[in-house]
Amino acid sequence: MKKCLLILCVALTSVLQAQNDFDVILAAGVDDAQKFASDYLAPGTNGLMHSMNNGWFNSGEAKPFLGFEVSVIANGALVSDADRSFTMNVADYDNIQFADGSSSKTVATALGENNPDVDVVLTYDDPLFGDQTVEVTLPNGIGNAASLIPSAFIQAGVGLFKGTELKARFVPKVEFDGVTTELYGVGLQHEFTQWLPADKLLPVAISGLAAYTTLSGSYDFTASSGIEGEDQRVENKTNTWLFEAVASTKLPVINFYGALGYITGESSSDILGTYRVTNGLLTTEDIVDPFSVQSEVSGVRATLGAKLKLAFFRFNVDYTFAEFDSFSVGLNFGFR
Repeated sequence: MKKCLLILCVALTSVLQAQNDFDVILAAGVDDAQKFASDYLAPGTNGLMHSMNNGWFNSGEAKPFLGFEVSVIANGALVSDADRSFTMNVADYDNIQFADGSSSKTVATALGENNPDVDVVLTYDDPLFGDQTVEVTLPNGIGNAASLIPSAFIQAGVGLFKGTELKARFVPKVEFDGVTTELYGVGLQHEFTQWLPADKLLPVAISGLAAYTTLSGSYDFTASSGIEGEDQRVENKTNTWLFEAVASTKLPVINFYGALGYITGESSSDILGTYRVTNGLLTTEDIVDPFSVQSEVSGVRATLGAKLKLAFFRFNVDYTFAEFDSFSVGLNFGFR
């Protein structure tokens, strides 16, 4: 169970640790560093928002009063080639030039890798000697071998009044490889077909779902930073909302379900601590808590899945079509 809970921490570790080299871009100034960090991080945080919103449902039926289900859910948002890189145009930066004189290049995001390395020349202001330059290598991400952004958590649902089910999910505060993370979410599913006179005779169940999920994470990279300073870290806060219309069959053993929904969310990463750019005897002034970057997701999604019932146990799997296609696998235990 501990390993299962750590999967979510690994996902955030991959996104946060992949950025532990872009602090050297601060030598070019806060504005340039913020611009680069925004483009570099967005695919990773956006993919994580899609991944952590899967698994909220496996049926259009709501639990009856005090009926419950406890689930262990594993998700994965698929990484496409387009998510691994972005076009970096030096015209968008004040103090960054490519070392080979190029005006633009395709460079790695937090989900990609530069092969070969990409070198840039940064211009920065030294308090004694004025403008100085330094050549640095742009950071890589987690590499092309990573094909998905995983998440996992424990989820529970309990039936309340007629046709209404309360759901909750969580990952307790976990520290893994320098990253601290925790997640919780709450959702409400209401089955509309329970209000129909022929509800027991209908072959399908139709319901609506609204769910909120929040994730907090931090990563202290002072020891591995490419720039001198103290208490260098990134803190991330991610909040999402999910709205779904869910329909499923009502058969004894194997059921099929589908959903059409809408996801919206925002992820904010704060780069904190003290940064001191040095080049031999030359040293810039300290840069403290330099910047924050935000990314947002919003869009329609569609899900298709199947669930197998075996006594008190249920197993489900589904696939979601969205900006980041994703899948979900759930092992469920409960009483209706």
